Amino acid sequence: MQKNAMTVAGEAALRKELDHLIKVVRPGIIEAIATAREHGDLKENAEYHAAREQQSFAEGRVQDIEGKLSNSQVIDISTMPQGDRVIFGALVTIININTDETVSYRLVGDDEADVKQGKISYQSPIARALIGKEIGDVVVVKAPSGDVEYEIDDVVYK
Repeated sequence: MQKNAMTVAGEAALRKELDHLIKVVRPGIIEAIATAREHGDLKENAEYHAAREQQSFAEGRVQDIEGKLSNSQVIDISTMPQGDRVIFGALVTIININTDETVSYRLVGDDEADVKQGKISYQSPIARALIGKEIGDVVVVKAPSGDVEYEIDDVVYK
């Protein structure tokens, strides 16, 4: 089975969520189920059914996170010597050649990707075009609106 790349911060966020689900959410749901059972007939008890649904969702999320963590390869970019080549985890500043618009993206794992925070998946079209290139290189990204050319302005490993 293929390992999924993940940054140190991404792993920490998943572990924090897992810890919260196990130590806070799970006991709260167990308490809600116990309280709902005390109200009598379970067939017509909406509180009981809602609590069981929450339990199902939470347990599914716990299993999902545990699976992702067990199948992940954590890459700590801060241990690598600074270079000009775009690699997983790097913060890359690119300039749109047509509009001179500058934007920075951190190349992260699929579960960490959040464009609003400037994090894109290493499997996205932009990231695939950038990986392996160096500062000053021009890359062509195949976008739905057509090909877009970007120049790599800066690469930071941190």
